[in-house]
Amino acid sequence: MNKKDPYFNRSVTIGITVAIIALVYMVQLFNLQIVDTKYRDFADSNAFYKKTLYPSRGAMYDRNGELLVYNQATYDVMMVSREMNNFDTIDFCNTLNINDSIFMVLDSVMRDRRNNPGYSSYTPQRFMSKLNIREYAMLQEKLYKFPGIYLQNRTERQYKYPNMGLILGYIAEVDKNTMVADKYYARGDFAGKSGIELAHEEDLRGEKGVEILLRDAHGRIQGKYEDGAHDKLPVSGQDLTLAIDIELQAYGEYLMQNKIGSIIIIEPKTGEILAMVAAPTYDPALLTGRDFGKNFMELARDPYKPLINRAVSGVYPPGSTFKPAQGLVFLAEGAITPDTRYGCAGGYPPLGGRPRCHGHPSPLSLDPALATSCNSYFCYGLTAMLTNRTKYTDINDAFDKWKDRMVSFGFGNKLGVDLPSEKRGFIPNSKFYSKVHKTENWRAANIISIAIGQGEILTTPLQIANFAALVANRGHYYVPHVVKNLKDKPLDKTYTTKHDTGIPREFFEVTVSGMAHAVTGGTCRGINLEPEIEVCGKTGTSENPHGDDHSLFMGFAPKDDPQIAIAVIVENGRFGASNAVPIGRLMMQKFFKDSIPPSDKWLEDRIVNTTILPNMYLRNRQATNAQ
Repeated sequence: MNKKDPYFNRSVTIGITVAIIALVYMVQLFNLQIVDTKYRDFADSNAFYKKTLYPSRGAMYDRNGELLVYNQATYDVMMVSREMNNFDTIDFCNTLNINDSIFMVLDSVMRDRRNNPGYSSYTPQRFMSKLNIREYAMLQEKLYKFPGIYLQNRTERQYKYPNMGLILGYIAEVDKNTMVADKYYARGDFAGKSGIELAHEEDLRGEKGVEILLRDAHGRIQGKYEDGAHDKLPVSGQDLTLAIDIELQAYGEYLMQNKIGSIIIIEPKTGEILAMVAAPTYDPALLTGRDFGKNFMELARDPYKPLINRAVSGVYPPGSTFKPAQGLVFLAEGAITPDTRYGCAGGYPPLGGRPRCHGHPSPLSLDPALATSCNSYFCYGLTAMLTNRTKYTDINDAFDKWKDRMVSFGFGNKLGVDLPSEKRGFIPNSKFYSKVHKTENWRAANIISIAIGQGEILTTPLQIANFAALVANRGHYYVPHVVKNLKDKPLDKTYTTKHDTGIPREFFEVTVSGMAHAVTGGTCRGINLEPEIEVCGKTGTSENPHGDDHSLFMGFAPKDDPQIAIAVIVENGRFGASNAVPIGRLMMQKFFKDSIPPSDKWLEDRIVNTTILPNMYLRNRQATNAQ
């Protein structure tokens, strides 16, 4: 066509318009058939009902095969809004023992696309969850009267023991962010939120199945589509065997009632955690069923913070339990020898007797310095290392070597335990002190408090227990872990890899000897179980600016064939020998003898009946109860 033809422009315009209309139709068809599932859902829902088959969540057992966590049947009410014709809301509410206002709230939540992004009026949506057997039976009997209502089977967690709430964790309904991040989940699904339930969610949850049912023209179920040829059976989750000994765990929780703190027991040869007590704790059964929300809020508002696992999340100055680590670093770096002796006159003389020290023989070598917990000895040792200009260029170089050694012991970083919320603690480096003192020429005297586990040093109870296991092994450790094995797959190599410090065994033998003498004639005499069991230990008293000092103990037994390593922290428990050592003694008696001998019953009674709670917590709790 000639461009000079007066109809040329009109033809081009019409052609472009037709092309645009065709493109719009193609885009809309693509959107309707591929992108927007509403009409496909509508078409499918007219002919089919795709029923999700939920897998049984993996059970949990203790190290001796004792069942800890299992599943019980529960039921959800599913609703297809488009099918609810001639629906008798009053009868429905009476059947479920709810009123019409609750019905409206539940219906509104179900239809809210912000909280339920997958909502469709053509597909089953969860309306109400966790019906018990009685409610299920009543609704099942009258189900024919409620078009658009279906019952969905699933399982709910049940617990054999009222212990281990912080280790096991809890499950709760997934939120929008979880559904977006993992397409496995849909509204109404549940997932682990803490503890092992969260850490091993993918192992425990299993795989969903689906059952495709055929509808007639009136929407009534007629049976399986093509005899179930397209159905998919659910795959149950993995069963877990935990390293925890439930009897040892329960006894530790019994001892720690009305106290705040932790007990951790590790098997040094494997890194398996035999007991992990964090006090206060809670009964895991509280966070199941329809009372979940109410119970969770009560726990969250409790001033004692029972939802925090202090064993992995609590951070404390380690106090004198840090001294064996200091001695090992000084030996490894050549700052001292096993025979190096330092004097003590009730305190560290170069700084005018501070930090102070208690009375004991003087001068001392490392072994008796550990046994008597001499503060001055470790202040001298740290100063000797940081002022050594033969080996290090300056104090910054020396201190960073010190820090690297401490990190090799498992301090200052997350160990990698198979539980969420682990804290790393804090081991400073030279840059930290250069920034604090505004010069790179700071002196050992400026940081002398870290020599005795105070100052800026922060550790978790798990790190202290792990260090006890490292000393018990004479130089290596395995990452502590709660899960012993999974039913159908091997344990992650993270937990079977040996971490070696590279420090000669003979230096560890000196440290072990000092810790053994601390038990037989030093600060840990209260845990002496000889001649039956040779225990090695170290007490600690951690300064606390908010109240009474914290009581600490760490150790292992037996000396020459260690089976357990232990750390105990009692917040505001004052001296290590006052509360942490007696608890350590009772836990060792329980482990080695399976019961508490009559001679120690008085001690058990004293610990169990002792309440150690800061006044600030008591005031907060009284105020909360009064509201």
